[in-house]
Amino acid sequence: MASTASTLSWSSSSWLQSFGGNVNEPPTKLSDGRTTFVILAQKKAKRTRAIILKEDVAELGKKGELLNVKAGFYRNYLHPTGKAQIVTSVLLKEMKIEEERIEAEKKRVKEEAQQLALIFETVGAFKVKRKGGKGKQIFGSVTAQDLVDIIKAQLQRDVDKRIVSLPEIRETGEYVAELKLHPEITAKVRVNVFAN
Repeated sequence: MASTASTLSWSSSSWLQSFGGNVNEPPTKLSDGRTTFVILAQKKAKRTRAIILKEDVAELGKKGELLNVKAGFYRNYLHPTGKAQIVTSVLLKEMKIEEERIEAEKKRVKEEAQQLALIFETVGAFKVKRKGGKGKQIFGSVTAQDLVDIIKAQLQRDVDKRIVSLPEIRETGEYVAELKLHPEITAKVRVNVFAN
């Protein structure tokens, strides 16, 4: 039994010394002859995980965002519900390729909108014929749908009527309509209204 105690005290003191403890302090002896040792415990390290969100998570972030979250939160909530994935080098490469593809697509759409705006502005004026009333008055009004139909007939281009901004037209004359082709590009189109 004495050999076990001496082995324990030797290994404990060498362990204590490896962590920078004071080995020169003698172990304290209790009144019944037992010896006590000082045991050092290290603080538990904070564990976090680098993740990417697969979908929006309230009060955490948006889809595609890179975040550091506690390991337990990832393990117990985000991973089982499929809302996040641990970041890897392969995943980062895929994200970079996807971002480049999206940027190229945005650039292509913008260039297409610029070309379409140039076509609309070089056409001149679109002519609309309506049944006439007294003076310059016309029956009814010219709507965005009317302009969309004329563009389709003359240029063979499909345009959504929701992007057409047209002033209220209730008499003959020349008007300017705006087509919001892209968030940054608006084409101005002239509309000539004639009475039959």
